[in-house]
Amino acid sequence: MTKENVQGGGEEEQQAQSKKALKKQQKEAEKAAKKAEKQAKLASEQQETEEDDFAKDRYGICPMVQSQQKLDRALVRVQDLTLEKAEQQIWVRARIHTSRAKGKQCFLVLRHQQFTVQALLAVGDRASKQMVKFAANITKESIIDVEAVVKKVEQKIESCSQQDVELHVERIFVISQSEARLPLQLEDAVRPEGEGDEEGRATVNQDTRLDNRVIDLRTTTSQAIFRLQSGVCQLFRDTLINKGFVEIQTPKIISAASEGGANVFTVSYFKTSAYLAQSPQLYKQMCICADFDKVFCVGPVFRAEDSNTHRHLTEFVGLDIEMAFSYHYHEVIDSITDTMVQIFKGLRDRFQTEIQTVNKQYPSEPFKFLEPTLRLEYKEGLAMLRAAGVEMGDEEDLSTPNEKLLGRLVKEKYDTDFYVLDKYPLAVRPFYTMPDPNNPKYSNSYDMFMRGEEILSGAQRIHDAQLLTERAMHHNIDLEKIKAYIDSFRYGAPPHAGGGIGLERVTMLYLGLHNVRQTSMFPRDPKRLTP
Repeated sequence: MTKENVQGGGEEEQQAQSKKALKKQQKEAEKAAKKAEKQAKLASEQQETEEDDFAKDRYGICPMVQSQQKLDRALVRVQDLTLEKAEQQIWVRARIHTSRAKGKQCFLVLRHQQFTVQALLAVGDRASKQMVKFAANITKESIIDVEAVVKKVEQKIESCSQQDVELHVERIFVISQSEARLPLQLEDAVRPEGEGDEEGRATVNQDTRLDNRVIDLRTTTSQAIFRLQSGVCQLFRDTLINKGFVEIQTPKIISAASEGGANVFTVSYFKTSAYLAQSPQLYKQMCICADFDKVFCVGPVFRAEDSNTHRHLTEFVGLDIEMAFSYHYHEVIDSITDTMVQIFKGLRDRFQTEIQTVNKQYPSEPFKFLEPTLRLEYKEGLAMLRAAGVEMGDEEDLSTPNEKLLGRLVKEKYDTDFYVLDKYPLAVRPFYTMPDPNNPKYSNSYDMFMRGEEILSGAQRIHDAQLLTERAMHHNIDLEKIKAYIDSFRYGAPPHAGGGIGLERVTMLYLGLHNVRQTSMFPRDPKRLTP
């Protein structure tokens, strides 16, 4: 190719690029002109509208609340909108759950926490057509203040929690506006299992929920789950305090694996390494040695298990108990089972609204328990499993499928969802577990189960320094790393026992849910570290 041809080709390319750039500029100019024209038209229409709009002061977008002023205005909660409030003029702050314009009317469903109420705007003396149009265009999930009259309805509003009343809106102001595009629709996220697939409507999968957890936590189901979970903690604390227990706080950064084994998170600790606590176990016991007699704690527990199951998390909330006993560790089992029964009773009696809300999306049988709590020995459980065709060794631990099967067998035979399995094989328990004096292959240890799944693991602890040293060596634990722990038993230690409960599992199993991530507010597992 000649030099002239090369130059000619280059000039043609430059000309083509110039034309392309010019064309792009013209398009952008036309677009900008159209946008300016549209904005001018909207401004003109708005001006005309404002001139004709008699209700223009009764609606709009409020300036950002920066505590500019104090108002004496009292806000009524959605859950308090009952027939007692009929004909009262009130202010309510809530989110726009849904909106539907129909002619000269706009129907809104307002939501606060797990409660919803229907609101109505209609063109009339108090609302202009512009005001109704404004209300219909407020994006879902926006927070609004409304002034309204509470009206009794002739027919119950089945789609709302407040079924006997509705709000007739007279003023409406946006306090915080939501973006138009939501990452998930709340009505999809509360649809009962299977219903979306059958009727061709969308459902929201678990990863989408957890990726957008703040939105998912707004659903009535999530609100109910975590309010009930708060109740579990409160009932746990109240019951134990009434029994004379002291709440303690224990370190979460420790020098040695508290449960033994390799499933610990190692963290850099200045010029050495430390571990995140698998349990407050060692410190609970040290408090017993320090004469506190009965202690409990509520706090995070860390397990570096690569378990991607429906019931495992790498961080969960532990409800831990430890107490000195007089003569037999069954005194402790009785105290723990009574505590669990008080929790079950409290949930049943105080949280029916939450239980029913969750059941709408995730139906389950009511949780059953006995008083006193059923206690079986491990050998008895093994015999029930073997009678059902399961092959297991005498010193073998229960697998998850066998746990569930045993739970079903116990429910069929004893009609309870909660029971204790006592006297586990020593080989499958931690180093600090007291051996059974009548059979060295077994131990003074126990698990507690809800709906066929373990929620507590516990035992009588070894309170003798020499025996504890022997058992730690048997488990190949570095004695130097647990020296302070063993030393705490050298100066006289009362016999004691205890256990650790997983809060998220208790909530999941009480409500009959299927995944512990539903009951962990911001779950951590091997694949999830955010949000």
